[in-house]
Amino acid sequence: MIESRLGTNALLAFIGDLDAGYAVHHSSEGWGRMAQLVKRYADLPLGFADAAVVECAERHGGRVMTLDKHFAIVAREGKLAVLPE
Repeated sequence: MIESRLGTNALLAFIGDLDAGYAVHHSSEGWGRMAQLVKRYADLPLGFADAAVVECAERHGGRVMTLDKHFAIVAREGKLAVLPE
């Protein structure tokens, strides 16, 4: 919602605030990775939730089950397997 209403820069600022120490259950390295994903794929509909899914999947085996086609583009980096193939 942040990205769709305020843009990518606002989303990156939000992630930065979370990274600065807000109490949310997430790995400390995860916020930086999510910001990298949002920046790298700014031309895709890869917002906060999708970036969180990708980051979490990368930490836990690298598999995501989705019908969203933009995940296949992210998977080309080699850190993610999209199911069904």
